[in-house]
Amino acid sequence: MLLLKKDRPKGPYDVVVIGSGLGGMTAANMLARQGRKVLLLEAHNKLGGLATWFRRPEGKIFDISLHGFPVGMIKTCRRYWNKEIADRIIRIKKVRFKNPQFDLDTDFTEEDYKRILHEKFGLTPQVAQNFFDTLRNMNFYDRPETTIGELFNAFFPGRNDIVRFLLEPITYANGSTLEDPAIAYGIVFSNFMNKGVYIFQGGTDLMIEMMKTELLKNGVDIKLHSQVDKIVVGNGKVTGVKVGEETVSTRAVVSNAHLLSTIFKLVGSEHFSPAFKKEAAQVRANTSSCQVYMGFSTGESIPYMGDLIFYSKAWPFSTEMLLNPEVEGQTFSFYYPDMRPEQGHTYAVVASSNARYDDWAKLSREEYLKRKQHLIERALQDLEELLPGVRRKIDYTEAATPLTLERFTRHPMGASFGTKFEGLQASKKLSEEIAGLYHAGSVGIIMSGWLGAANYGAIQSHAVDTYLSKQQQQGEDHDHGTIS
Repeated sequence: MLLLKKDRPKGPYDVVVIGSGLGGMTAANMLARQGRKVLLLEAHNKLGGLATWFRRPEGKIFDISLHGFPVGMIKTCRRYWNKEIADRIIRIKKVRFKNPQFDLDTDFTEEDYKRILHEKFGLTPQVAQNFFDTLRNMNFYDRPETTIGELFNAFFPGRNDIVRFLLEPITYANGSTLEDPAIAYGIVFSNFMNKGVYIFQGGTDLMIEMMKTELLKNGVDIKLHSQVDKIVVGNGKVTGVKVGEETVSTRAVVSNAHLLSTIFKLVGSEHFSPAFKKEAAQVRANTSSCQVYMGFSTGESIPYMGDLIFYSKAWPFSTEMLLNPEVEGQTFSFYYPDMRPEQGHTYAVVASSNARYDDWAKLSREEYLKRKQHLIERALQDLEELLPGVRRKIDYTEAATPLTLERFTRHPMGASFGTKFEGLQASKKLSEEIAGLYHAGSVGIIMSGWLGAANYGAIQSHAVDTYLSKQQQQGEDHDHGTIS
């Protein structure tokens, strides 16, 4: 049931899910399928978390970003959602790189990458094959002893151009750096290399609407405009959540909030063991990002440029360069009329760049607005170089910064990609610290992005269902013992 603002949730619930990102929604959907009584609480006026969109005058619709994901998203949506959602996932045609080191197109598959590594970069086929075999053999449960930088140095010593070709897209996708564990890169990159990059045809607005319909069909109670202030804990287990002055009783909670917010704000460090608090304090929030949204005048058009362009004037490549507030590199996501056929002849471009929260948070109001304008101007200039004359066709621009993300997501430091790798273990340990407490937000780089978030939500839903079943069984055993 879709609850109105005045409606009071009718608890107690088996599970309350806090936040409606893809991890939270998938967990809610799976638990409802298992017959659990589920309440999904979202602070904003629509579902989706960072998988969202916004509307502007003259019918302009902007997705927060292109949200490319691996082919595995089809299987995930078919298994955890429905066939109709899965059937709208389509493969993009072309990804382009343009920078001082190379200018090339790819379909973003392993075969095409191996071809380019041989023909463009001069690698022997065997070296390229050995590299991809190494990535493919990486296991989720391997200890993260080798860094991404060490991995690249082992195969491509001194080849900054190859590092750029292999790492730049993943850095934009999940904030990976050369210092992060190689496994975090290897698993994500291998997933993309399977069959290329995919998107949802119809836009994020249609996908989230279809998911909302599925949630309601399966019996999930949904309430928007509901900011959870506290997860209530008593005698070492979850007992409810506080929304304003109201407490909703529940046997379990799945938090889709940022991991650090879940631990230190929603629950409170006093409920955790000293060892866990120490471990959690070491978890690093991942980096943030900036976006520039560009809408086109009615009737204007652009030729097909590819779906994604990784553009930069900087040389040599470094992941640190991508965080530079001067915007030395950015990704252009192109939206053509076939993305939202029902909208007619509409075009849009979104420029995305990685960012550090501190580079924006310490600015005065005047400095902040000036830097936002620089962000817009840099995107327009770079797009004009890619497509001369395009600027005069654009009649709307808007910029988002790490502070924008912080305000709308409430993520610490405006984190776009959850936490660094160590966050995954802390997330999984929550239920060991407090019975009935689970987390399904982006963590560990691996469990981020659309595919990672949805899969983590499904994984955590199984854990919650197992917990509830055991709790129910213990209650039945206790009742049986009393009767006898």
